[in-house]
Amino acid sequence: MDVIIKKGYQKDDTLRKSFIELAEKTFGLNFENWYRNGYWTPKYIPYSVILDNKVIANISINVMDFKYYNENRHYIQLGTVMTDEEYRKQGFSKMLMGIILKEYAEYDGIFLYANDSVLDFYPKFGFTAIKEYRYFTDTNCMGKRNVKHVPMKSKKDWDYFLCEKNKRTSLGMAAMVNDGLMMFYLTQFMQDNVFYIEKLDAYVIAEIKEDTLVLFDVFAGGEIAMHNIWEEFGKEIKKVLFSFTPQEVNGLTRFEVSTENNTFFILGNKIKTDMRIIESFPELSHA
Repeated sequence: MDVIIKKGYQKDDTLRKSFIELAEKTFGLNFENWYRNGYWTPKYIPYSVILDNKVIANISINVMDFKYYNENRHYIQLGTVMTDEEYRKQGFSKMLMGIILKEYAEYDGIFLYANDSVLDFYPKFGFTAIKEYRYFTDTNCMGKRNVKHVPMKSKKDWDYFLCEKNKRTSLGMAAMVNDGLMMFYLTQFMQDNVFYIEKLDAYVIAEIKEDTLVLFDVFAGGEIAMHNIWEEFGKEIKKVLFSFTPQEVNGLTRFEVSTENNTFFILGNKIKTDMRIIESFPELSHA
């Protein structure tokens, strides 16, 4: 079988279309709008096995830069791991993994989220499954809701949000520096989940589920106590769930993340040490 390996080919219309077709068939994901909107950046790199100008297997890497205690961390996240059904069990994923691990050996660590069907695959390359932890709190807000929805329906809206967001700093323990990945969510599935709190001059990515406020990230110009954020969502909120680790966790309740068919794996000594403090990566960083 005369196959070749190609990477970072998203500007090749034929190969990109083939990649997207396999991703849609495997995961139900379509990357075309993300590409056309300009958010498929060089930080997302597919490594693919190509046969007759068709993608038959793939592992993508996301360059995951984070600000962590005023230091920079450079991790790699693996995702979109897939092989066309017709070509499985021929060692293509093993081949791609070997190339990727060699090329990114100098990074601070590699991580991924694996489904239950491949849990025995990643330990063969030195990956270790570890637990993630997040936080929640019950609350008794007394005031009225005082947040504004931020429009996220057009390229103009998205560019405005990114401009404003990048004037501010995430209040997360590990602040993601990967706008392309964040915008994968905000331009598609989460267009209604961006809010602005004028009183605090803060942008909040959140979801309101009945009486529960799910916080994905908060961007502010300075230090803000987290309770000041959720109080602005009003008296209807009785519980706050964090989908990122906030810098200040005093008074919050810690719990183990338990997601069906989604095991967290890491590789590298530095990331292993960092995870003791970070505890989990933000939900918006998952690829």
